[in-house]
Amino acid sequence: MQKKIRAGLFWFVLLQPFLDFYWFYNPPLSEIFHFSIPTIFRILAVAVLVGLYFSQKRNWQILKKQWWIIAYIGLIVVYTIVHLWHVRHFNSISPNSYGYSAGQEIFYLIRMFLPLVIIYLTEASHFSEKTVIRTIQALVGTFSGIIVITNLFTFSLGSYGGWIKENIFGWFFGPHLSFFYTASKGFFNFANTTSAILFMLVPLMAYVLVKEFNWINITLFTLQSLSMVMLGTKTASLGFGLACVIFAIAYLVHCLLVKDIKFSWKLVATVAIIGGLYAALLPKSPMLSRSNLDAKITETREKSKKPESEDKLNKKLAKGLKKNKGANRRKFLITFIKKYYPNYSLNQKFVHKSYPYQRDPEFWHKVMKWPVASRLNNRQVEQAMLDQIIHKNNSSLDKWLGISYVRMSNIFNLERDFKSQRYTLGIIGTILFLGVYVAILIYAIVYWFTKKNCRTLLISSLILANGLAIAAAYYSGNVMDFLTATIILGFFNGYMLSQVNERKKNKRIA
Repeated sequence: MQKKIRAGLFWFVLLQPFLDFYWFYNPPLSEIFHFSIPTIFRILAVAVLVGLYFSQKRNWQILKKQWWIIAYIGLIVVYTIVHLWHVRHFNSISPNSYGYSAGQEIFYLIRMFLPLVIIYLTEASHFSEKTVIRTIQALVGTFSGIIVITNLFTFSLGSYGGWIKENIFGWFFGPHLSFFYTASKGFFNFANTTSAILFMLVPLMAYVLVKEFNWINITLFTLQSLSMVMLGTKTASLGFGLACVIFAIAYLVHCLLVKDIKFSWKLVATVAIIGGLYAALLPKSPMLSRSNLDAKITETREKSKKPESEDKLNKKLAKGLKKNKGANRRKFLITFIKKYYPNYSLNQKFVHKSYPYQRDPEFWHKVMKWPVASRLNNRQVEQAMLDQIIHKNNSSLDKWLGISYVRMSNIFNLERDFKSQRYTLGIIGTILFLGVYVAILIYAIVYWFTKKNCRTLLISSLILANGLAIAAAYYSGNVMDFLTATIILGFFNGYMLSQVNERKKNKRIA
């Protein structure tokens, strides 16, 4: 039975890239059921794995001794009940309470819990290092292979929408199109999620290259570097170089201080060549193209705003507000914002859909007073909208229990995980659902320093991978709420936990 569980988990993890294909989350496939097909499949698959695991009496006996697991599940159940009770009523400017649905919120909480189940099952399954290496190879090969092939043949989805019109060779010899038509994400749904996964896999793939230095792994590592530059996000494009530097430091520590591996000039030379290829691509990459464009837009807006546009508009606004009082002031503001919000560099989606200006013109009036760079910073505006919504609700419990994921997603997903969940789940929910990943990481780091037997390059690589995933989630968002990323993260967290737990007892590991 244990072999069946390991095999089921192995194939379940390998299926994750395919369950992230764009078509599953868009019509017509997204309209077949009330919830997405991949999420329904994942819930059923995890339920089957749990059923197989607890079909063994021995595993029930083990769980009865793990009082901390039982206590944690109890806290999750209590939190869920209190959270759903709190968010059911909400004071808002939205006539439908921002589309809140108790059913969808319960579904979200189940999604947040699934990766934690994967952590538990993986830790208990005692995977061999060889199986985990094959998992890493398969994930890197699938994600990177799809991105690179679809880019070369120019039938990839664009990382920022639409389809690409130029492949990697066009960066150097083509018409040099906008990053919108060159940054490619293969067939995957979210570029940020895919970026975070590949970022996490860099130290793991580097470990595989150290462990099995051959042409297959050299090819996979090269594909990974190419795909991350092609993605065009900062997390992916800069992340490959950053992750390689961090892993190189870990490699030297293990060669010179821990002395559990031997230094290899052949390996270093190979990685240096791959790094050189990566460095040569970076100046022509979509990421740099986007950064340069954003900088130019901000500079142009700041230079032109006072003499030509905003100065005159601000005077007109001040004059109108002075002239109009009470209900007339609101009418004037609504008319002014409707006509001139583009002049203030405000995002159309934010103004019209996320937090409609007609319902709270005073909020957008405050935002219009911000510096241009702040108005162009989507994350800053997203957070301001959520803060305003919480202010309107006027409940001290929002801080601890959240306002619900459903409400936030119908407004706009804040692109900064941990902060995002602080709004949706509250501080208590964030600690319960996301604190596990941080706690396991700290646990592994503590034992790496205090237990000599835990100081292996494998555990170091797992610590780096899980740490980079958390860093990417905080920096770019769209990670911790998405099962493709969290199931893979849960698997490697569980494996890291099993490695540390077995090695701290001085057990020999296969």
